[in-house]
Amino acid sequence: MSEIKNKVVIITGASSGLGEATARRLAKNGAKLMLAARREDRLKELVDEIQKDGGTAKYQVTDVTDRSQVEELAKSTKLAYERIDVLVNNAGLMPLSPLDAAKVDEWEQMVDVNIKGVLYNIAAVLPIMREQKSGHIINLSSVAGHQVFSGGTVYCATKFAVKAISEGIRLESHGQIRSTNISPGAVDTELTNTISHDETAKSVNELYSVAIDADAIARAITYAIEQPEDVDVNEMIIRPTKQEL
Repeated sequence: MSEIKNKVVIITGASSGLGEATARRLAKNGAKLMLAARREDRLKELVDEIQKDGGTAKYQVTDVTDRSQVEELAKSTKLAYERIDVLVNNAGLMPLSPLDAAKVDEWEQMVDVNIKGVLYNIAAVLPIMREQKSGHIINLSSVAGHQVFSGGTVYCATKFAVKAISEGIRLESHGQIRSTNISPGAVDTELTNTISHDETAKSVNELYSVAIDADAIARAITYAIEQPEDVDVNEMIIRPTKQEL
């Protein structure tokens, strides 16, 4: 994995699920990691495990809805490793519910994390990548960013936005910044734990009975990063073989 070794990678939402799986896989391939999330205990435990296995990782407690914290994350990464090669914009929430439930607070939270959090991170790393004349931004969208489904209207809107942002990065890259949009289907993570609408939670749990392991997405992220610099993997949809949506 010569294209991954020594690359400096920021991963948001790294304390569990896709972020954690990606951190473990990239560390084994020689990446230098900066892991970000809100739960310091989980981050510290993960960094300790990676370091014991011979990997290179640091962490910074970060709430992606706080622009100043996101900016500090980028600055700390540059200070620690002297560059930023890859941003994995993974932090996200999925409190699904029908529009009639009017869970406006949850809608606002999704917009803040799933859209504004993604944009804050891009704004923080882009100047550094421009200065380097190289970089790679990987955004985690969803199959919900390709097809709207009942009970997921606002969540789908945020993930359609992530897909649009990913394409915008590609169009404005000027041959310097690679852009990858990854759209997972049902994956075995904590994502469904935020659903407070009982009926929706029941139907989602049925869908997630076929959920695949988070490492499936970590392998896809690894594949995108390990390509030569003149190869830009722009879009991947990865879901369980048995999943219809």
